[in-house]
Amino acid sequence: MTRFIKTALLFTALTFARPNTTFAQATNKYKCMIQMTNYMGEGAYVVISLINSKNAYEKTLYVLGPDKKWYNSLKEWHKYQAKKKDNISAITGASVTGGDRSVNVIEIDKSKIDAGYKIRFESAVEDKAYHVKDLEIPLTTEALSAKSEGTGYIRYVRFSPN
Repeated sequence: MTRFIKTALLFTALTFARPNTTFAQATNKYKCMIQMTNYMGEGAYVVISLINSKNAYEKTLYVLGPDKKWYNSLKEWHKYQAKKKDNISAITGASVTGGDRSVNVIEIDKSKIDAGYKIRFESAVEDKAYHVKDLEIPLTTEALSAKSEGTGYIRYVRFSPN
């Protein structure tokens, strides 16, 4: 019985001593609401990316658009994705059409907030213009609590803690 208790205590100590367990969450979850402009045409494919201080892609946060054959219309992100090969299966949803809105949950690493990063919204619609920077938001606590205006198919974006 003593050996069992020692093993159980060791297991418990190792479980709680490990860094990055579920007890020490390293990300914040945000609801990201995207309101689209009233354009005519097919649904927009939108990719939400984390951009570092050197203006380079660091991570794909979410993809609106389920059909991989159209990902090449998001030209700059597609170049990054072809090299990096992020697993995006869990962060992919439906495209969004003109005038509609989409609400998705994205995870952002806490260490990236207020550290010189940006969130880029890249958008494309079949047979229409491509917007590499439909919207770029500085990844700051202040910007995450504000309404941000898009310049292409996106009218505005709002974040709220999830």
